[in-house]
Amino acid sequence: MNRVEAFPLRLGHEDAYLGTPPPGAEGYFLRPPWRSLYSARFETLLVRVTCEDGTSGWGEALAPVAPEVPAAIVESLLAPALIGADPTAVRPLWHRLRDLMRERGHLVGHQADALAAVDIALWDLAGRLTGRSVAEMLGGAFRDTVPTYVSGLPRPTDAGRAELARTWAERGATRVKLHLGHGVEEDLATFDAVAATGLHVAVDAHWAYSVPEAVRLGRALADRGALFLEAPLAPEDVEGHRDLARRVDLPVAVGETLRNRYELAHWLDRRALSLAQPDVGRTGVTELMAMAELAAARHVPVAPHHSTGLGVVLAAGIHVSAALADLAFFEYQPTTCEVAGRILTAPLPGGPAGFPLPAGPGLGVEVDLDAVLQNTTRTVPQEA
Repeated sequence: MNRVEAFPLRLGHEDAYLGTPPPGAEGYFLRPPWRSLYSARFETLLVRVTCEDGTSGWGEALAPVAPEVPAAIVESLLAPALIGADPTAVRPLWHRLRDLMRERGHLVGHQADALAAVDIALWDLAGRLTGRSVAEMLGGAFRDTVPTYVSGLPRPTDAGRAELARTWAERGATRVKLHLGHGVEEDLATFDAVAATGLHVAVDAHWAYSVPEAVRLGRALADRGALFLEAPLAPEDVEGHRDLARRVDLPVAVGETLRNRYELAHWLDRRALSLAQPDVGRTGVTELMAMAELAAARHVPVAPHHSTGLGVVLAAGIHVSAALADLAFFEYQPTTCEVAGRILTAPLPGGPAGFPLPAGPGLGVEVDLDAVLQNTTRTVPQEA
Protein backbone atom coordinates (compact mmCIF):
# COMPACT_ATOMS: atom_id res chain seq x y z
CA MET A 1 0.00 0.00 0.00
CA ASN A 2 1.14 3.52 -0.68
CA ARG A 3 -1.78 5.64 0.54
CA VAL A 4 -4.23 5.70 3.45
CA GLU A 5 -6.82 8.48 3.59
CA ALA A 6 -9.41 9.35 6.23
CA PHE A 7 -12.62 11.22 5.39
CA PRO A 8 -14.74 12.43 8.33
CA LEU A 9 -18.22 13.07 6.92
CA ARG A 10 -21.33 14.97 7.98
CA LEU A 11 -24.45 14.60 5.86
CA GLY A 12 -27.63 16.55 6.42
CA HIS A 13 -31.03 14.93 6.06
CA GLU A 14 -34.64 15.98 6.53
CA ASP A 15 -34.76 13.92 9.70
CA ALA A 16 -32.20 12.76 12.23
CA TYR A 17 -31.40 9.23 13.37
CA LEU A 18 -34.25 7.99 15.62
CA GLY A 19 -36.48 10.90 14.66
CA THR A 20 -36.75 14.66 15.01
CA PRO A 21 -34.29 16.21 17.51
CA PRO A 22 -35.71 17.80 20.67
CA PRO A 23 -36.79 21.47 20.30
CA GLY A 24 -33.85 23.86 20.50
CA ALA A 25 -31.25 21.14 19.97
CA GLU A 26 -28.07 22.48 18.37
CA GLY A 27 -24.91 20.60 17.52
CA TYR A 28 -24.83 17.45 19.63
CA PHE A 29 -27.75 16.84 21.95
CA LEU A 30 -29.25 14.34 24.39
CA ARG A 31 -32.48 12.37 24.05
CA PRO A 32 -33.57 11.88 27.69
CA PRO A 33 -33.77 9.42 29.34
CA TRP A 34 -31.00 8.05 27.12
CA ARG A 35 -27.46 9.09 28.06
CA SER A 36 -25.69 9.24 24.69
CA LEU A 37 -24.94 12.26 22.54
CA TYR A 38 -26.69 12.39 19.17
CA SER A 39 -26.24 14.56 16.10
CA ALA A 40 -28.88 16.16 13.91
CA ARG A 41 -26.73 15.08 10.94
CA PHE A 42 -25.43 11.69 9.89
CA GLU A 43 -21.74 11.58 10.83
CA THR A 44 -19.30 8.85 9.90
CA LEU A 45 -15.68 8.12 9.04
CA LEU A 46 -14.66 6.66 5.68
CA VAL A 47 -11.18 5.30 5.03
CA ARG A 48 -9.63 4.58 1.64
CA VAL A 49 -6.55 2.38 1.25
CA THR A 50 -4.78 2.35 -2.11
CA CYS A 51 -2.01 0.12 -3.43
CA GLU A 52 0.67 0.77 -6.04
CA ASP A 53 -1.44 -0.21 -9.07
CA GLY A 54 -4.16 2.30 -8.08
CA THR A 55 -6.65 -0.25 -6.76
CA SER A 56 -8.50 1.08 -3.70
CA GLY A 57 -10.59 -0.37 -0.92
CA TRP A 58 -13.04 1.51 1.28
CA GLY A 59 -13.88 1.09 4.94
CA GLU A 60 -16.13 2.86 7.41
CA ALA A 61 -16.28 3.25 11.18
CA LEU A 62 -19.37 3.73 13.27
CA ALA A 63 -18.66 7.32 14.30
CA PRO A 64 -22.03 8.99 14.97
CA VAL A 65 -20.38 11.94 16.72
CA ALA A 66 -16.93 13.51 16.33
CA PRO A 67 -15.66 11.44 13.37
CA GLU A 68 -12.53 13.62 13.36
CA VAL A 69 -11.35 11.73 16.46
CA PRO A 70 -10.97 8.25 14.87
CA ALA A 71 -9.79 10.01 11.68
CA ALA A 72 -6.84 11.43 13.59
CA ILE A 73 -6.02 7.95 14.92
CA VAL A 74 -6.09 6.52 11.40
CA GLU A 75 -3.81 9.24 10.07
CA SER A 76 -1.35 9.45 12.97
CA LEU A 77 -1.12 5.88 14.29
CA LEU A 78 -2.46 3.34 11.81
CA ALA A 79 -1.56 4.68 8.37
CA PRO A 80 2.24 4.74 8.92
CA ALA A 81 2.15 1.03 9.83
CA LEU A 82 0.35 0.20 6.58
CA ILE A 83 2.54 2.00 4.05
CA GLY A 84 4.49 -0.60 2.07
CA ALA A 85 2.58 -3.56 3.55
CA ASP A 86 1.08 -6.44 1.55
CA PRO A 87 -2.59 -5.39 1.14
CA THR A 88 -3.80 -8.99 0.92
CA ALA A 89 -2.40 -9.97 4.35
CA VAL A 90 -5.51 -8.68 6.09
CA ARG A 91 -5.45 -10.72 9.30
CA PRO A 92 -1.72 -10.24 9.97
CA LEU A 93 -2.19 -6.51 9.39
CA TRP A 94 -5.11 -6.45 11.82
CA HIS A 95 -2.95 -8.06 14.50
CA ARG A 96 -0.14 -5.59 13.83
CA LEU A 97 -2.46 -2.60 14.07
CA ARG A 98 -4.27 -3.90 17.15
CA ASP A 99 -0.99 -4.31 19.03
CA LEU A 100 0.24 -0.75 18.36
CA MET A 101 -1.57 0.63 21.43
CA ARG A 102 -2.58 -2.59 23.16
CA GLU A 103 -0.17 -2.35 26.09
CA ARG A 104 -1.42 1.18 26.74
CA GLY A 105 -4.99 0.01 27.24
CA HIS A 106 -6.36 1.18 23.90
CA LEU A 107 -8.11 -1.91 22.57
CA VAL A 108 -11.50 -0.20 22.65
CA GLY A 109 -13.10 3.20 22.13
CA HIS A 110 -12.01 5.44 19.28
CA GLN A 111 -8.89 3.34 18.67
CA ALA A 112 -11.06 0.32 17.91
CA ASP A 113 -13.40 2.39 15.72
CA ALA A 114 -10.47 3.62 13.66
CA LEU A 115 -9.10 0.09 13.33
CA ALA A 116 -12.53 -1.18 12.26
CA ALA A 117 -12.65 1.28 9.35
CA VAL A 118 -9.14 0.30 8.21
CA ASP A 119 -9.88 -3.40 8.56
CA ILE A 120 -13.02 -3.15 6.43
CA ALA A 121 -11.06 -1.20 3.81
CA LEU A 122 -8.38 -3.89 3.72
CA TRP A 123 -10.96 -6.64 3.19
CA ASP A 124 -12.53 -4.61 0.39
CA LEU A 125 -9.13 -4.01 -1.20
CA ALA A 126 -8.08 -7.67 -0.92
CA GLY A 127 -11.32 -8.70 -2.58
CA ARG A 128 -10.83 -6.28 -5.44
CA LEU A 129 -7.27 -7.49 -5.96
CA THR A 130 -8.28 -11.16 -6.00
CA GLY A 131 -11.68 -10.86 -7.68
CA ARG A 132 -13.54 -12.35 -4.71
CA SER A 133 -16.28 -10.98 -2.49
CA VAL A 134 -15.73 -10.48 1.23
CA ALA A 135 -18.23 -13.27 1.97
CA GLU A 136 -16.28 -15.60 -0.30
CA MET A 137 -13.01 -14.71 1.41
CA LEU A 138 -14.64 -15.48 4.75
CA GLY A 139 -15.31 -19.01 3.57
CA GLY A 140 -18.59 -18.57 1.75
CA ALA A 141 -22.12 -17.34 2.38
CA PHE A 142 -24.69 -19.39 4.28
CA ARG A 143 -27.45 -17.35 2.67
CA ASP A 144 -28.00 -15.13 -0.36
CA THR A 145 -30.40 -12.82 1.48
CA VAL A 146 -29.82 -11.56 5.02
CA PRO A 147 -33.02 -11.42 7.12
CA THR A 148 -33.69 -8.14 8.90
CA TYR A 149 -35.82 -6.43 11.52
CA VAL A 150 -36.99 -2.84 11.29
CA SER A 151 -35.24 -0.76 13.94
CA GLY A 152 -37.28 2.07 15.40
CA LEU A 153 -40.71 3.59 14.90
CA PRO A 154 -39.90 7.31 15.26
CA ARG A 155 -43.34 8.64 16.13
CA PRO A 156 -44.26 10.53 19.34
CA THR A 157 -47.38 8.50 20.20
CA ASP A 158 -48.24 4.82 20.45
CA ALA A 159 -51.01 5.27 17.90
CA GLY A 160 -48.48 6.76 15.48
CA ARG A 161 -46.02 3.97 16.12
CA ALA A 162 -48.68 1.34 15.50
CA GLU A 163 -49.68 3.05 12.26
CA LEU A 164 -46.07 3.10 11.09
CA ALA A 165 -45.69 -0.56 12.09
CA ARG A 166 -48.67 -1.47 9.90
CA THR A 167 -47.03 0.38 7.01
CA TRP A 168 -43.86 -1.64 7.46
CA ALA A 169 -45.85 -4.87 7.62
CA GLU A 170 -47.44 -3.99 4.29
CA ARG A 171 -43.92 -3.56 2.89
CA GLY A 172 -42.85 -7.04 3.96
CA ALA A 173 -41.55 -6.53 7.50
CA THR A 174 -42.16 -9.31 10.01
CA ARG A 175 -40.10 -7.96 12.93
CA VAL A 176 -39.64 -4.56 14.53
CA LYS A 177 -37.55 -3.20 17.41
CA LEU A 178 -38.81 -0.39 19.62
CA HIS A 179 -36.38 2.16 21.07
CA LEU A 180 -37.77 2.65 24.56
CA GLY A 181 -36.56 2.93 28.17
CA HIS A 182 -39.24 5.45 29.21
CA GLY A 183 -40.54 3.51 32.21
CA VAL A 184 -41.78 -0.06 32.58
CA GLU A 185 -45.50 0.66 32.25
CA GLU A 186 -45.04 3.11 29.40
CA ASP A 187 -42.79 0.68 27.54
CA LEU A 188 -45.31 -2.13 27.94
CA ALA A 189 -48.11 0.08 26.64
CA THR A 190 -46.04 0.90 23.55
CA PHE A 191 -45.18 -2.76 23.07
CA ASP A 192 -48.85 -3.76 23.26
CA ALA A 193 -49.91 -1.12 20.75
CA VAL A 194 -47.31 -2.23 18.21
CA ALA A 195 -47.66 -5.98 18.84
CA ALA A 196 -51.36 -5.64 17.99
CA THR A 197 -50.31 -5.10 14.37
CA GLY A 198 -49.12 -8.71 14.17
CA LEU A 199 -45.40 -7.95 13.96
CA HIS A 200 -42.88 -9.73 16.19
CA VAL A 201 -41.63 -7.01 18.55
CA ALA A 202 -38.29 -6.51 20.34
CA VAL A 203 -37.39 -3.77 22.82
CA ASP A 204 -34.19 -1.75 23.07
CA ALA A 205 -34.17 -0.19 26.54
CA HIS A 206 -31.09 1.97 25.86
CA TRP A 207 -29.37 1.00 29.12
CA ALA A 208 -32.04 2.85 31.13
CA TYR A 209 -33.11 0.45 33.89
CA SER A 210 -32.06 -0.93 37.24
CA VAL A 211 -32.04 -4.69 37.73
CA PRO A 212 -35.43 -4.81 39.54
CA GLU A 213 -37.05 -2.65 36.85
CA ALA A 214 -35.51 -4.72 34.06
CA VAL A 215 -36.73 -7.94 35.67
CA ARG A 216 -40.29 -6.58 35.80
CA LEU A 217 -40.07 -5.42 32.20
CA GLY A 218 -38.40 -8.61 30.99
CA ARG A 219 -40.92 -10.91 32.63
CA ALA A 220 -43.84 -8.94 31.21
CA LEU A 221 -42.26 -8.96 27.77
CA ALA A 222 -41.61 -12.69 27.99
CA ASP A 223 -45.29 -13.26 28.80
CA ARG A 224 -46.11 -11.26 25.67
CA GLY A 225 -43.78 -13.28 23.44
CA ALA A 226 -41.26 -10.49 22.79
CA LEU A 227 -38.41 -11.18 20.41
CA PHE A 228 -35.64 -9.95 22.74
CA LEU A 229 -34.76 -7.28 25.32
CA GLU A 230 -31.71 -5.25 24.31
CA ALA A 231 -29.39 -3.17 26.50
CA PRO A 232 -31.60 -3.08 29.60
CA LEU A 233 -28.97 -2.09 32.21
CA ALA A 234 -25.88 0.12 32.42
CA PRO A 235 -23.45 -0.98 29.68
CA GLU A 236 -20.67 -1.96 32.09
CA ASP A 237 -22.94 -3.98 34.42
CA VAL A 238 -22.02 -7.51 33.39
CA GLU A 239 -23.19 -9.07 36.65
CA GLY A 240 -26.49 -7.21 36.51
CA HIS A 241 -27.15 -8.55 33.03
CA ARG A 242 -26.19 -12.02 34.23
CA ASP A 243 -28.68 -11.74 37.08
CA LEU A 244 -31.36 -10.53 34.68
CA ALA A 245 -30.70 -13.27 32.14
CA ARG A 246 -31.18 -15.92 34.86
CA ARG A 247 -34.49 -14.41 35.99
CA VAL A 248 -36.34 -13.80 32.72
CA ASP A 249 -37.40 -16.24 30.02
CA LEU A 250 -36.42 -13.89 27.21
CA PRO A 251 -33.24 -13.38 25.15
CA VAL A 252 -31.10 -10.59 26.64
CA ALA A 253 -29.26 -8.85 23.81
CA VAL A 254 -25.97 -6.97 24.24
CA GLY A 255 -23.06 -6.18 21.97
CA GLU A 256 -22.98 -2.75 20.33
CA THR A 257 -20.54 -1.47 22.98
CA LEU A 258 -18.22 -4.48 22.70
CA ARG A 259 -15.19 -4.02 20.46
CA ASN A 260 -13.32 -7.32 20.65
CA ARG A 261 -13.31 -11.02 21.50
CA TYR A 262 -11.88 -10.40 24.97
CA GLU A 263 -14.80 -8.23 26.04
CA LEU A 264 -17.36 -10.59 24.54
CA ALA A 265 -15.69 -13.64 26.13
CA HIS A 266 -16.22 -12.14 29.59
CA TRP A 267 -19.94 -11.63 28.91
CA LEU A 268 -20.27 -15.13 27.46
CA ASP A 269 -18.39 -16.75 30.33
CA ARG A 270 -20.75 -15.05 32.78
CA ARG A 271 -23.79 -16.04 30.67
CA ALA A 272 -24.79 -12.37 30.77
CA LEU A 273 -26.27 -12.31 27.27
CA SER A 274 -28.14 -14.71 25.03
CA LEU A 275 -28.07 -12.72 21.79
CA ALA A 276 -24.79 -11.11 20.69
CA GLN A 277 -24.92 -7.82 18.76
CA PRO A 278 -21.44 -6.75 17.62
CA ASP A 279 -21.28 -3.89 15.11
CA VAL A 280 -18.79 -4.31 12.24
CA GLY A 281 -18.26 -0.54 12.26
CA ARG A 282 -16.83 -0.89 15.78
CA THR A 283 -15.06 -4.24 15.42
CA GLY A 284 -14.07 -4.58 11.77
CA VAL A 285 -14.64 -7.73 9.76
CA THR A 286 -11.71 -9.65 11.24
CA GLU A 287 -12.71 -9.21 14.86
CA LEU A 288 -16.44 -9.64 14.32
CA MET A 289 -15.82 -13.06 12.81
CA ALA A 290 -13.66 -14.00 15.81
CA MET A 291 -16.41 -12.81 18.16
CA ALA A 292 -19.00 -14.79 16.23
CA GLU A 293 -16.97 -17.98 16.63
CA LEU A 294 -16.78 -17.40 20.38
CA ALA A 295 -20.55 -16.92 20.47
CA ALA A 296 -21.09 -20.06 18.39
CA ALA A 297 -19.03 -22.09 20.87
CA ARG A 298 -21.52 -21.00 23.58
CA HIS A 299 -24.53 -21.59 21.29
CA VAL A 300 -25.36 -17.89 21.34
CA PRO A 301 -26.80 -16.55 18.05
CA VAL A 302 -25.50 -13.30 16.55
CA ALA A 303 -27.62 -10.37 15.38
CA PRO A 304 -25.18 -7.73 14.08
CA HIS A 305 -25.95 -4.19 15.18
CA HIS A 306 -26.35 -1.37 12.66
CA SER A 307 -27.36 2.19 13.49
CA THR A 308 -25.97 5.29 11.76
CA GLY A 309 -23.34 3.67 9.53
CA LEU A 310 -23.67 4.52 5.84
CA GLY A 311 -23.25 2.53 2.64
CA VAL A 312 -19.79 1.05 3.16
CA VAL A 313 -20.34 -0.32 6.66
CA LEU A 314 -23.85 -1.41 5.65
CA ALA A 315 -22.33 -3.54 2.88
CA ALA A 316 -19.76 -4.92 5.34
CA GLY A 317 -22.54 -5.81 7.78
CA ILE A 318 -24.44 -7.68 5.08
CA HIS A 319 -21.34 -9.65 4.04
CA VAL A 320 -20.46 -10.76 7.56
CA SER A 321 -24.11 -11.56 8.30
CA ALA A 322 -24.26 -13.75 5.22
CA ALA A 323 -21.10 -15.57 6.36
CA LEU A 324 -22.35 -16.33 9.91
CA ALA A 325 -23.65 -19.85 10.48
CA ASP A 326 -25.77 -18.90 13.49
CA LEU A 327 -27.23 -15.58 12.32
CA ALA A 328 -30.44 -14.44 13.97
CA PHE A 329 -31.08 -11.34 11.84
CA PHE A 330 -29.52 -8.00 10.86
CA GLU A 331 -30.67 -4.54 11.92
CA TYR A 332 -32.41 -2.41 9.28
CA GLN A 333 -32.44 1.31 10.03
CA PRO A 334 -34.85 2.95 7.55
CA THR A 335 -33.71 6.58 7.85
CA THR A 336 -30.05 5.60 7.90
CA CYS A 337 -30.52 3.52 4.76
CA GLU A 338 -32.06 6.53 3.00
CA VAL A 339 -28.83 8.43 3.64
CA ALA A 340 -26.48 5.45 3.21
CA GLY A 341 -26.78 5.35 -0.57
CA ARG A 342 -25.78 8.99 -0.97
CA ILE A 343 -22.10 8.11 -0.64
CA LEU A 344 -22.41 5.27 -3.18
CA THR A 345 -22.79 5.39 -6.95
CA ALA A 346 -25.87 3.18 -6.49
CA PRO A 347 -27.74 2.42 -3.25
CA LEU A 348 -27.82 -1.07 -1.85
CA PRO A 349 -31.06 -2.92 -2.58
CA GLY A 350 -33.05 -4.39 0.28
CA GLY A 351 -35.21 -3.23 3.10
CA PRO A 352 -37.60 -4.43 5.80
CA ALA A 353 -37.73 -8.02 4.54
CA GLY A 354 -33.99 -8.48 4.02
CA PHE A 355 -30.83 -7.48 2.16
CA PRO A 356 -29.52 -9.45 -0.83
CA LEU A 357 -25.79 -10.13 -0.67
CA PRO A 358 -23.99 -7.55 -2.85
CA ALA A 359 -22.40 -9.02 -5.96
CA GLY A 360 -18.91 -8.21 -7.18
CA PRO A 361 -15.44 -8.21 -5.64
CA GLY A 362 -14.76 -6.88 -2.16
CA LEU A 363 -17.78 -5.30 -0.57
CA GLY A 364 -19.58 -5.11 -3.91
CA VAL A 365 -20.27 -1.37 -3.69
CA GLU A 366 -18.75 1.65 -5.41
CA VAL A 367 -18.13 4.81 -3.43
CA ASP A 368 -19.07 8.15 -5.02
CA LEU A 369 -15.88 10.10 -4.43
CA ASP A 370 -17.47 13.40 -5.42
CA ALA A 371 -20.15 12.91 -2.78
CA VAL A 372 -17.49 12.06 -0.21
CA LEU A 373 -15.44 15.15 -1.00
CA GLN A 374 -18.53 17.36 -0.87
CA ASN A 375 -19.37 16.19 2.65
CA THR A 376 -15.97 15.66 4.24
CA THR A 377 -14.62 18.03 6.86
CA ARG A 378 -11.00 17.40 5.97
CA THR A 379 -8.72 14.95 4.12
CA VAL A 380 -5.12 14.15 5.04
CA PRO A 381 -3.59 11.49 2.74
CA GLN A 382 -0.57 9.48 3.88
CA GLU A 383 1.92 9.02 1.05
CA ALA A 384 4.75 6.54 0.72
